[in-house]
Amino acid sequence: MMVPETNMLPCNGEMENGFCKEDLSDIEENQEELDQSSHSNIGKPPRNTTGLRHCISQATLAGASPLVFDGHGGIDAASFTQKNLLSFIVEDTHFPSMVKRAIRNAFVKADNALADTQSLDNTSGTTALTALILGRTMLIANAGDSRAVLGKRGRAIELSKDHKPNTTSEKLRIEKLGGVIYDGYLNGQLSVARALGDWHIKGPKGSKGPLSSEPELEELVLSEEDEFLIMGCDGLWDVMSSQYAVTIVRKELMLHNDPERCSKELVREALKRNTCDNLTVLVVCFSHGPPPRIEIPRTQRKRSISAEGLDLLKGVLSDI
Repeated sequence: MMVPETNMLPCNGEMENGFCKEDLSDIEENQEELDQSSHSNIGKPPRNTTGLRHCISQATLAGASPLVFDGHGGIDAASFTQKNLLSFIVEDTHFPSMVKRAIRNAFVKADNALADTQSLDNTSGTTALTALILGRTMLIANAGDSRAVLGKRGRAIELSKDHKPNTTSEKLRIEKLGGVIYDGYLNGQLSVARALGDWHIKGPKGSKGPLSSEPELEELVLSEEDEFLIMGCDGLWDVMSSQYAVTIVRKELMLHNDPERCSKELVREALKRNTCDNLTVLVVCFSHGPPPRIEIPRTQRKRSISAEGLDLLKGVLSDI
């Protein structure tokens, strides 16, 4: 099963401290839209995902899907990728027999299209974080610093890496390809190490430069312990750990079982922590019911005190 996409666009309303002054955007949980966007040949959800419930909340615009795009340098790259990336994946000749290759090809195709399409600003760029659920298999593809986190019986499992220029692996890759990092920025210009677009930085098509559009993929088979997925841009993760976010969502779901309220609560908490960036938060539940309470088994071991210990205790008490 596949859920439709969304992107994160700049705020169109009045701004205050970098965020819309209007109320948090409405939450869309449109099952009809979800059904129309499903593909019958993709496969059935895992048995514990009889119906995916998904909600997104953000401090700018809202949508609903397991794809998040964080644009920079204008809205062109984010808007174009939002409209086309999913189609590029499912229309690739390797889909669905070789899904990973189809995803990689789709990222390349979208990136090249941003350079070729005359109506788009080629200095615009976007990060891209996608989730595809095919049967019981979930594939996460990420290029940029958004993050996907799985809630697994209360534990946070990070399913993507933040592609920041100063992380060890990205720094080595960037410097090997002739790039430099100034104060955490790639070539002193960009705060991410991977993105679609930004052709004023990448150079000629086909060349392998420091700014990469190649996604990193993570594949897993969903189990009964996998309860929900959180997807968010860096505005969330800059001020909150993955484990804290999972703890909040699980606690909220046990109270009201409403992913909409969970995503809003994460946004509110990030705003309280004075995040300095846009916020997009998506919560996807893998079952209709709330998470079960975690029971801590009681120990069966019987504890006793030795005769010597008892005599010592009596002596201490008698001296009081």
